[in-house]
Amino acid sequence: MKLRSLAGAGRGYTLVELLVVMAVLGILAAMLLPLSELSVQRERERELKRALWQIRDAIDAYHQAALNGVIPLGGLLTGYPPNLQALVAGVKDSKNGGGVVYFLRQLPRDPFADPALTAEQTWAVRSYKSPPEQPAPGDDVFDVASRSTLVGLNGVPLKNW
Repeated sequence: MKLRSLAGAGRGYTLVELLVVMAVLGILAAMLLPLSELSVQRERERELKRALWQIRDAIDAYHQAALNGVIPLGGLLTGYPPNLQALVAGVKDSKNGGGVVYFLRQLPRDPFADPALTAEQTWAVRSYKSPPEQPAPGDDVFDVASRSTLVGLNGVPLKNW
């Protein structure tokens, strides 16, 4: 019976092999980083689309309720809300016993905006009287847009969504 030598029992990886493995792992990590950034950007864009849909649906519901006489027009003859907070705070129901009609539970934030801003400050608002080419705030809220200067993955500036 032959005894094994102690020198052969302690074999392992050489320094060169470890460096090659580390280099391959570094290359793979460098390739995955842009993909993860792209994934984060795509998710923020989805959040922006959802928020825009929610707010625009609430504005349309407010307008329809005003046209149907459910809520009073007040001084605004257009029937659009005076500000975004009116969608959350609610409006007195003029038809059903004076209750309150709510259009949003809470105002969504623009995911591309500064986190220090309030949710209402994160949106650029357009009044009914302002043209689409030059949106400007006014007496009511006809539409909302992102204040971000970034361009979406589709090549369209986020403020034009």
